[in-house]
Amino acid sequence: MSFAASDPTGGAGVQADILTLASLGCHPLSVITAITVQDTAGVEGIFPIDADWVADQARALLEDMPVAAFKLGMLGSAEAIAAIAEIISDYPDIPLILDPVLASGRGDQFVDEEMVEALNHLLLPQTTILTPNSLEVRRLAHDDDIEDDSPDLPECARRLIAFGCEYVLVTGTHENTLQVANVLYGSHGVVRTDKWDRLPGSYHGSGCTLASAIAAHLAYGMEPAEAVAQAQEFTWRTLAAGFRPGMGQHIPDRFFWAHEDEDDEEGEAEGAPRV
Repeated sequence: MSFAASDPTGGAGVQADILTLASLGCHPLSVITAITVQDTAGVEGIFPIDADWVADQARALLEDMPVAAFKLGMLGSAEAIAAIAEIISDYPDIPLILDPVLASGRGDQFVDEEMVEALNHLLLPQTTILTPNSLEVRRLAHDDDIEDDSPDLPECARRLIAFGCEYVLVTGTHENTLQVANVLYGSHGVVRTDKWDRLPGSYHGSGCTLASAIAAHLAYGMEPAEAVAQAQEFTWRTLAAGFRPGMGQHIPDRFFWAHEDEDDEEGEAEGAPRV
């Protein structure tokens, strides 16, 4: 079950979750937390869904069907976060993957400090795997009570694990490095480090894809470290096969395997998805 905002481009948000989960053999259930006005260049407007409507969507589905994993993305408001946290608490044995979507790739801010506090105190204690990028993990771990607070990434992960989540996967796409290094932290430190060739261009929805892929593998019963490894492999391949349907960012091709046998000419795959 995905809790996320709607993205009309199909690049990120609940549409990205649905495409990823379906590609990996899952049946995705979706709870819409916000409606956005956006294109591949950026977000122009956000309309959060009332928290009661978010809760009603989820309750109706959960009373009807069993769920093997929860995936959370952009949640719209502090009130919605509180409502979702209350619902999730009724299902402590179901893995929860939280992608803390704090801003768009262009820098459009999606959350305020009240929402950050709600994420940290209401959802992190119930989270199996948190999947922030390096910018997000620093914001979540920032402590106003500590003077000159500028923690490094391992310290950020340690602070967030102290809130109660089991694992933190810090992705390195926003770091100035030749390769992208993604590091999975647990209660005893680093669990695994994976490095990937940095692809050219900018991608819309890579974080949603990664978190949903982790959710899919956990839903099938895979252990967290292996689920993270397999999800990274899938995500990298969606990015390598990505396409640019508009004037902004590239979009990952979550069904890359359906186009693998088709020719690539002049840098654009003839078999890329039709828009």
